[in-house]
Amino acid sequence: MQSTLNGRGRKAVVLLSGGLDSMVSAGLAQEAGYVLSALTIDYNQRHRIELDAARRIAAHLGVERHVILPLDLRAFGGSALTDDIAVPKDGVGPDIPVTYVPARNLVFLSLTLAWAEAIGARDIFIGVNALDYSGYPDCRPEFIAAFAEVAELATRAGAEGERFAIHAPLQFLGKADIAREAIRLGFDPGMSWSCYDPQPDGSACGLCDSCRLRQEGFAKAGIADTTRYAR
Repeated sequence: MQSTLNGRGRKAVVLLSGGLDSMVSAGLAQEAGYVLSALTIDYNQRHRIELDAARRIAAHLGVERHVILPLDLRAFGGSALTDDIAVPKDGVGPDIPVTYVPARNLVFLSLTLAWAEAIGARDIFIGVNALDYSGYPDCRPEFIAAFAEVAELATRAGAEGERFAIHAPLQFLGKADIAREAIRLGFDPGMSWSCYDPQPDGSACGLCDSCRLRQEGFAKAGIADTTRYAR
């Protein structure tokens, strides 16, 4: 799925968590010709190992600048990723799981928008996915479309007639398709990190929702995942 976008050397800011989806989203942005800056939010998440993955990906892509911004969401809690709540290991269910971080993508996109406006970028990339995911409300296409409208209303650039484009190139792809895109773009899948509950030896747990979805995607695609799993 080669990108149909044409960045023509324009600046773009990619929201780079260090996960598989954000890696592929950033790779598609680079393939389209955008000059990339990358924003990673260090929100004191349980799986802080993903920050190292974000560094690896940013270095691999050769982004102009990679900002790792501290924002301690443990002060709020309310999620298994930011509070003393066990990460569920019993499979992906129909309800929004406790790994949902309240309004995370809204907060992160707002920060990405602020930096984009500051450096003159009008394109933002985020790796949200609305098919094979855990049901988070801030991954829905309706949210992405609504945020694009907010970006126009909330910024000086928008008030002066400049529009921001919020790109979610993986929005309607399944995990198998995303795995295939990672390989096509020349990424080592193990460069990224998906697990919500890293093990003491540095391996992925293999049982959390994120691990299950990732493993199922690679299995369906018939691609070996170089991530090391505990089980």
